[in-house]
Amino acid sequence: MDASATRHDRLPDSPPAIPPGRRDLRRLPKAECHVHLTGAMRHATLLELAAQAGMRVPTALDGTHSFPPGSWRRFQATYDAARSAVRDEAALRQLVTELAEDAHHDGAGWVEVQVTPPGYAARFGGIVAFTELLLDACTRASASVGVGLGLVIAANRTRPPWEAMTLARLAARYAGCGVVGFGLSNDERQGRCGDFARAFAIARDAGLLSVPHAGELLGAASVRHAVDVLGAHRIGHGVRAAESTSTMCLLAERGIVLEVCPSSNVAMRVAPHAEAVPLRVLRDAGVSFTLGADDPLIFGPGASLLGQYEIARSVHGFADSELAEVATAGIRACAAPPGLRAGLLDRIEAWLAKPPHRAGVAVGDHGHRDGGLIGGRCGA
Repeated sequence: MDASATRHDRLPDSPPAIPPGRRDLRRLPKAECHVHLTGAMRHATLLELAAQAGMRVPTALDGTHSFPPGSWRRFQATYDAARSAVRDEAALRQLVTELAEDAHHDGAGWVEVQVTPPGYAARFGGIVAFTELLLDACTRASASVGVGLGLVIAANRTRPPWEAMTLARLAARYAGCGVVGFGLSNDERQGRCGDFARAFAIARDAGLLSVPHAGELLGAASVRHAVDVLGAHRIGHGVRAAESTSTMCLLAERGIVLEVCPSSNVAMRVAPHAEAVPLRVLRDAGVSFTLGADDPLIFGPGASLLGQYEIARSVHGFADSELAEVATAGIRACAAPPGLRAGLLDRIEAWLAKPPHRAGVAVGDHGHRDGGLIGGRCGA
């Protein structure tokens, strides 16, 4: 199949239409706090790498179908197949560079890329060699594209706790050298939160952010466990906290930021449609959240970082000032260096200070990109 005809190619030539009275969302500085390495691959790149490797692309990613809403097992199998196309250093570097370019295109000035090294270890000489190569790729991509990149090493809930502890020590070893956080991903219904408490303690002691997934496939109790047991600074997804007023109050009081991914929530049947993702409920309860792309390779072009902000605007009716709060949340809660963080926050103020778009006025090319916060009152 011709890569030029694929459904997931990024970096379109023309920006989306800007409604009169609103500002260009691409110019809103953002932090991308929730994106997975393989899940951020361009579709054209997947087809290219798969052709080079002589491997078959899953039907959901062959360019003729969209990913069907369905089970976690189907999602994981699709993700694993895409990851298997990344087989050498050149492919990994291409993936990271394009990830940075796409994030920059969407307005991000800082990106935290989540990865579970054992999934790549066999092809890259082990978890240490892979991590060092990935960190170097991030450093080079950051310099060439002009967007900050940090790495979140994530444990796998379906694997034994000893592996999580090994990964926590790996993350701690590179704390301050590009690794900024420690996460916990895969099927939330597998493994008990307490099984991973020691691993997260190792990571926190090394000064890393605690950023587990929770409140996606399980309810508000899972979010509470992530806070109380794993010491979460941010929570991946977390939208089902909206099912419990007391849990939302806990998040608001402690200033814990959720990484909400609306397109992913719909694709994984966490919500039946975009309108049902509880952005307004969370905001009205004083819960801070930012928006993330999660896995745009799998969930489609609308699942980009920019696409999530467009959903908040067009589906949930967020005003520009509210979108700026969402962006501010991500920036304040991320691990960006202080100078970069301050610069991104200044740019958000400048974005709001600029007059909104007027009908009939052409929109020029976007310039810088950057990142996200929300209020802090406890809902009733």
